[in-house]
Amino acid sequence: MKKLALGTMLAAASGALAGPAAAAEDATYTVKLMTPETALAAAQAALKQCRALGFQVTVAVVDRGGTAQVVLRDRFAGPHTVRTAIGKAWTAASFRTDTSELVDLTQPGKPQSGVRQLKSVVVLGGGVQVQSGGTLVGAIGVSGAPGGAEDERCAKAGLEAVRAALEL
Repeated sequence: MKKLALGTMLAAASGALAGPAAAAEDATYTVKLMTPETALAAAQAALKQCRALGFQVTVAVVDRGGTAQVVLRDRFAGPHTVRTAIGKAWTAASFRTDTSELVDLTQPGKPQSGVRQLKSVVVLGGGVQVQSGGTLVGAIGVSGAPGGAEDERCAKAGLEAVRAALEL
């Protein structure tokens, strides 16, 4: 018990000696976020790609924490596509993995299959991460094309449209 107390006191003393600047540095951190304009540009490019392919979809762009920044639903996209696009983007941001990579990993009988039961998780292709300088800044989700591969193709077009603006 005395060893624990002595160790705690030494740790506290060393923190105090480091000074306020070190303490403040350890107590905060800086994050990158997409601007609303960047999120909108990505969503518009993804929607444009899907339209060019003849698909009516919903595109959602979320920030790094999974909160929706932009949702664009084309006029004939099904009502379910809004929640699904947001879910795909949320899942890609939350797991820091494109959703198409999660499809096989979470199949029934696999160790990660329980992921599919978590609230808000959508394990279908069409959710892609958005990174800036190797740091996650958000994700794009697309729903409504005839299959996850086509949804992902449109989401990646959205990513490509803003990639230059996001590179450091």
